[in-house]
Amino acid sequence: MIKAVLCTALLHGGVCSAQVDISNTPDAATQSVSLDSLVLPLAQQDSITATQHGEYLPEWYDMFARIPGDWSRFVSMNFREERIPGILALGVLTAALIASDDASWRTSNDFYRSSDRVRSLSDLFVNMGDGAVHLGMAGAFAIYGFSATDRRALRTASQITEVVFACGTMVQLIKHITGRERPERATQKRGAWHTVPNQIDYHRHMPNYDAFPSGHIATAFATVTVVVENYPEVKWLRPVGYTLVGLIGAGLVNKGWHWYSDFPLGLVLGYQFGMIAAHPDGIEVSTTDAADAARLTLVPAATSNGAGVTVAFRF
Repeated sequence: MIKAVLCTALLHGGVCSAQVDISNTPDAATQSVSLDSLVLPLAQQDSITATQHGEYLPEWYDMFARIPGDWSRFVSMNFREERIPGILALGVLTAALIASDDASWRTSNDFYRSSDRVRSLSDLFVNMGDGAVHLGMAGAFAIYGFSATDRRALRTASQITEVVFACGTMVQLIKHITGRERPERATQKRGAWHTVPNQIDYHRHMPNYDAFPSGHIATAFATVTVVVENYPEVKWLRPVGYTLVGLIGAGLVNKGWHWYSDFPLGLVLGYQFGMIAAHPDGIEVSTTDAADAARLTLVPAATSNGAGVTVAFRF
């Protein structure tokens, strides 16, 4: 029995919906892009339920000292031959979304302007994707960890801080290379790309250059990944966390800060850096049968209301 939690960001009206599907067909996601194809199939080699990992506590400086190593692991994880199919699939998905970016954003923006309630909700979810919110969450884990002498909470706080800076820096590097316009500042359909723009212009007119990939999505997904990896027994964390990431994405498009095609790479970056931070001893290649293993997938979606991307988690 496979349970799949789906969060679909529909391009028509910027609506994000969530549902739970139960299926006996292990091939249900075969036509999707799996994030696990971009991060080695994962085994819980350092599961939080194990005594050794359960008592593990980073030094106070590890949240910063480990960042260069995170970048190195990210590079070594991706620059290998077996990554090529997954990377190509990610490129195809992104290109397919770019083709419909102008129409999808205009529909979402009309929805955003349709009522004060829609604007307020969209702005709320956009704010939830800000890195400051994630650092605040790390602070909350730290306060609880110190007050309750809870090593797991302290470790989670350290890893959230680590991943916000490690992932955020990589996102900024890519943004400074791609130089894509936000929808709200687009001078042409689907936004102009200014490869390696003048850095003075970039910082003076950031919305003209910083759309791709989405840092809000990357850091939000990285934070969710760290939390669920540290608390695997809390089953509701994944569906709730992934739904919130989907709502953040819908809000970003509604508001005109991002195109839908900015999200696939952001999701992959967040997932990879989240796994790297949560597993400091390394990510092990799983020997679990693929049909039974947990999978996180990106699925192109089409409905009577439009098209979009489905984030699906099977467990």
